[in-house]
Amino acid sequence: MELSTDIVIIGAGITGLTTAHYLLNKNQNFIIIDDRDYPGGLMRTEVQDKFVYETGPNTGVLGTLEAVKLFEELDGKSALTKNYSLEKASLLAKKRFIFKDGKLRIMPMSLGSGIKTKLFTWKDKFRLLLEPFRKKGTNPNETLAEFVKRRMGQSFLDYAINPFISGVYAGMPEMLVTKYAFPKLYNLEQNYGSLIGGSIKIGKVKKKEKSLNPDLNKVTRETFSADNGLSNLAYSLYNEIGSDKFLLSSKKAVVNKTQDGFDIKLIQNSQEITIHTKKVVNTTPAYAFADLFPFVDNDDKTAITNLKYSSVIECAIGFEKWESDPIDGFGALIPQKENRKILGVLFMSTLFKNRAPKDGALLAVFLGGMRNLQYLKLSDVEIKTMVADEISKILNIKDFNPDLFKVMKHHQVIPQYEADSKLRFETIEKLEKQYPGLIIGGNMIGGIGMADRIKQGVQLAEKACL
Repeated sequence: MELSTDIVIIGAGITGLTTAHYLLNKNQNFIIIDDRDYPGGLMRTEVQDKFVYETGPNTGVLGTLEAVKLFEELDGKSALTKNYSLEKASLLAKKRFIFKDGKLRIMPMSLGSGIKTKLFTWKDKFRLLLEPFRKKGTNPNETLAEFVKRRMGQSFLDYAINPFISGVYAGMPEMLVTKYAFPKLYNLEQNYGSLIGGSIKIGKVKKKEKSLNPDLNKVTRETFSADNGLSNLAYSLYNEIGSDKFLLSSKKAVVNKTQDGFDIKLIQNSQEITIHTKKVVNTTPAYAFADLFPFVDNDDKTAITNLKYSSVIECAIGFEKWESDPIDGFGALIPQKENRKILGVLFMSTLFKNRAPKDGALLAVFLGGMRNLQYLKLSDVEIKTMVADEISKILNIKDFNPDLFKVMKHHQVIPQYEADSKLRFETIEKLEKQYPGLIIGGNMIGGIGMADRIKQGVQLAEKACL
């Protein structure tokens, strides 16, 4: 079977779906392929009894204007898509906990609470007052751990940044390079010489920008999901784009360069299919690149596939009746210094509606990551025993007997932006020039958050229309 189209999008995760959404708006001719039999990539919601839980990402942040606009457009088409509505997290999401010395302590969100908190040492609190006067760094490959210790102190690294990195990257600040993993933070110091002083100046700039473009006021950095789970977001995009644009369950895809574009060979339901296309938009993880694009030079493929990914275990735990300590916040992160076996826990039934029975609770617990990759080898029974012990101690559960306990193992899911990122970014730029029509995205570049992925999807669609 042979097909022809102008653009092929490889990957139907949130990046590919966003790209397709905007190509559809521009009346472009395209096809999306994915090896899964459903849209959304890792973004998937399951329902069991009275619990609605995610098997992949649990939340996003309204951190880019592109994300805000996409959701507004989808809500505007709700009569067509029927199953999507943005759900912002409860106001309790602003209350976040860090586990220290056997207790959950509220993460300070202001200068006053930062002074009172027992998370940081008095030495580092006073040291922070001198932060505006420190010299800016000169090492572009400085790790986040080195950056934080230099500007803020060890206790800020141990009880703010370390647990934060575990929650976002499932990684370690000693491995991530600030310039690539947190470019805004890096540029804040480089451009203004200080995090505190730079934040004040950036705040003034943003205030002026918002007066010129009121839409920027919608970029609130609020936590979000979708009514009844993130699968509804994926299927909303899928329904709007149209099932005829998708080739799901596409296995063994290989892209070959031709004189006037590309041929993509794949197998779907035992049928061999060749797609002739002018342009290819790739949104797959870095480790899939070499097999997908055999015509690319080996050194260039290596520069891309060298990217490390963390692997994570996620446990959905549901209680029809919650009888332990109140779970009245976003969740809790566990610093590595505390020597616990989990990375953190989200209080999903506190954040969003209809995730558990009225008097019940739904938790999402995470373990593994770069901190403990060996946990991925444990059986589900061993994982349940470990999690039961950890969560019982952290949340003061006297009788751990949940009505729902699901274990999800995610292998190679979160990229770690280390020192090799510079070469990878340069290689991607070079390949796009070397092979006109090849457009490379995905989480190997451009950030890992859902808002980052949506922003990149908009950019990929713009490139594909040139």
